[in-house]
This record gives sequence, structure tokens and C-alpha cells, in this order.
Amino acid sequence: MAPAGTPNPVVDKLAAETRRILKVPDVAERLSGLGAEPVGNSPEQFAAFIKAEIAKWKKVIQDAKVDLQ
Repeated sequence: MAPAGTPNPVVDKLAAETRRILKVPDVAERLSGLGAEPVGNSPEQFAAFIKAEIAKWKKVIQDAKVDLQ
């Protein structure tokens, strides 16, 4: 994640470095051991994932009538 308005070349560089680091065997193994799934997808794919997660959990909260205040 990066602040809104971050220039695309900076976002692309961060994404490329993240993908590179996630391929390092020690890093991937450590994340997997913690129950995380190292994906390393594109910024667009990550944005779509986050949007879907927000919608999913919003529905769960609403259906459960959770009072967030």
C-alpha cells in the first residue's frame, strides 16, 4: 500500500521489489510458516482484492448487526 497520489513509477517499483522479495526462499518460507500466503500480485489485482474484502466483511458485519460505535 502507498498513499493516494503516489506516482505510478514509484508504485510499480514498490510492486516489483515486493514480488522479488516474496520469491526469496527464506522469506516465502517464513511467511508460509506464519500462515500467510505470499502472492506478489499486481497493484491492480491487489486493489481488486482489497475492494472485494471490504465488501465481504461489510456484509458480515451488517448481517451480524455489529454495532461499531
